[in-house]
Amino acid sequence: MIQTLKNAWKTPELRGKILFTLLILLLYRLGANIPVPFVDADAMKATFDMQNGLLGYMNLLSGGALAQGTLFALNVSPYITASIVIQLLTVALPFMERWSKEGEAGRKKINAVTRYTTVGLSLITAIGYYFLLKGDSTGSYLTKNGQGWFGAIVIIACFCAGSSLIMWLAEKINEKGIGNGVSMILFVNILSGIYNWLVRTWYSVFPRGDFGSFVATISGKMTFWDTSWWGLIKALLAIALTIASVFVIVWFTESERRIPIQYAKRQVGRKMYGGQSSNLPLKMNMAGVMPVIFASSIASIPATIASFCEKDTWMYKFANEWFNPATWPYLVVSVVLIFLFSYFYIMISFNPVEVANNIKNQGGSIPGIRPGKPTSDYIKKILGRITTLGAVFLSLVAGIPMLISIINVLADPTGQDISKQFSGIAFAGTSMLIVVGVALETFRSLESQLAMRNYKGFLD
Repeated sequence: MIQTLKNAWKTPELRGKILFTLLILLLYRLGANIPVPFVDADAMKATFDMQNGLLGYMNLLSGGALAQGTLFALNVSPYITASIVIQLLTVALPFMERWSKEGEAGRKKINAVTRYTTVGLSLITAIGYYFLLKGDSTGSYLTKNGQGWFGAIVIIACFCAGSSLIMWLAEKINEKGIGNGVSMILFVNILSGIYNWLVRTWYSVFPRGDFGSFVATISGKMTFWDTSWWGLIKALLAIALTIASVFVIVWFTESERRIPIQYAKRQVGRKMYGGQSSNLPLKMNMAGVMPVIFASSIASIPATIASFCEKDTWMYKFANEWFNPATWPYLVVSVVLIFLFSYFYIMISFNPVEVANNIKNQGGSIPGIRPGKPTSDYIKKILGRITTLGAVFLSLVAGIPMLISIINVLADPTGQDISKQFSGIAFAGTSMLIVVGVALETFRSLESQLAMRNYKGFLD
């Protein structure tokens, strides 16, 4: 990776793309710290510091912007949800399916619809977020001027504009930068929370911030389970599991199933072409981290809606008891959605019939498989197995931390809200998948662009 980055930096065009991407991410982080008028950021931060459940996870994905009530508090969630809806409609609605086959003109139409949908969802989410901030009649998260109609318009307009600006920044990365815009924004948001994670880990090992807890343990004033010794063991286990998980994610993501292709010899004029052996590489995790991002966005909708309601309402009680990240229903729904989005993503990004026709037109064939429909059926069968394995892998990495969190809650029922019991470990796998997956995809994009420029220079 370091060598790839060095080679890309030496290429003027790629260096410009890297600098452009870094500039966009810098602008995003600046926007994530711009305060919205009439919002009491100190009160918001104090509340979110005690939230380890869904709101804590949403705050993690926003890079802390949600807890501070800043311009980019809504993050990329409206854009992701709009993209999911439009992609589903592209398959369901005939006229949108025709757009997807019209090339560049159709893609522009679909992007325009996605943008309008994003703005609409941003407006709805901003309204809900405003009522969350307003809370009860005291308006604990808003200043006095923010509780009136003028303050409501200003706050909602700022949140909606911030979400639309995030969409624009993500699309600019797609057009002129490196990697996927949405993934890069989520990547930098998660990285921005590493410092807070290290601080929490330090205090879990040293509750008083120093070695005083060890002295208290040795003197017999504190028991083993209440001291930093137990925190040290948990921290070491967490570090070991993190390193092992990174290796497993990289190994599986880089693994591929290679289908052999044999090209027949053919004579063109006086020259003989073909007669070579090649292969069709299919990545074991072709969908990348997108199924996890989509699944977490959809699965969090009930709890997100409940967070805008009073604690005495049935919606809040339902989401807290049955759809909190530390519950079985949330785990099951997340796994099911990961499977569905894995197959859906492959369906819209890989066409076995088109691949089979390309192999046939180039005079190639799979040994033992006839060209045409048998070849496409064979590729579909292999692709189905690979997609299943990829979905199982994503479900395990994202689901095992959730399972550990559920077991912890069941083992220590304190009678408090599940959101307060939730330790934050449930989304560790999801965050790790996003960080490692985005890093691999970005460097893979750099490598492919370097290879294209090397071929271009050779041909020139």
